[in-house]
Amino acid sequence: MSTETRDIARTTTPRPAARLDSGPARYVYGITYGSMHRRYVGLGLDGATVYAIGLGPIAALVSNVATKRFRPERGKLAAHHGVIKRCAGEGAVLPVAFGTIADSDDAVREILEKNREAFLEQLNGVRGKVEMGLRVAWDVPNIFEYFVKHHVELAALRDHVFGKQRGPSHEDKIELGRLFDHLLGEEREAHTEKVEDILSARCAEIKRNPPRNEREVMNLACLVEREALKGFEDGVFAAARLFDNNFAFDFNGPWAPYNFVSVALEL
Repeated sequence: MSTETRDIARTTTPRPAARLDSGPARYVYGITYGSMHRRYVGLGLDGATVYAIGLGPIAALVSNVATKRFRPERGKLAAHHGVIKRCAGEGAVLPVAFGTIADSDDAVREILEKNREAFLEQLNGVRGKVEMGLRVAWDVPNIFEYFVKHHVELAALRDHVFGKQRGPSHEDKIELGRLFDHLLGEEREAHTEKVEDILSARCAEIKRNPPRNEREVMNLACLVEREALKGFEDGVFAAARLFDNNFAFDFNGPWAPYNFVSVALEL
């Protein structure tokens, strides 16, 4: 089973912050509790030191920057997510979108002041928890032929459409595709419910993300108590035993809870 990165969503939209123009700019990585006053030397973008700017019960994780715009290059994205991962390993963190820059310390404090309640609500919701990802895919050479083999109605329509002497019309192909999509959706729903029945007792919350391609059965984000990770993994293996070799299971993490928080800042 492999590990790979994934990303966000639940909406508690913070109010916009005022724009202040004094002092050096600050790159904002995430929001955490005010008690998390740590320094991470060399961890930030371009090797900058990451530190916390606090205001009462909450704080922003930032580093100094000489520019107010960054391209989403691989190295900079890796540094951004590396900071969030490191900090999330030590406490609750609300990830902020890549490229979020405030004008000064005062501007950061203004953000914290205006959004204090929204940030605290989300921090309390994910405290002591991490995100785990689970993807399940059909591991077959041809997904359409697999469905033809397992659904007599699809096989009958395929044979009818392509058995015509004049060949299939555009409408015939649309009808065939519509039936395939319908059956695909039905199987995805049934399989996902089967997995969720096992994992729901082991997760604080489960979020369904859209499948990335035709072969993907489900793409789940699971919010799990950090102390219950072993139970979650056991649940994944128990769920996998309900499926045959035509299915591949891949779980990954732990991550910061990208899919269970939303920090939408306007600077």
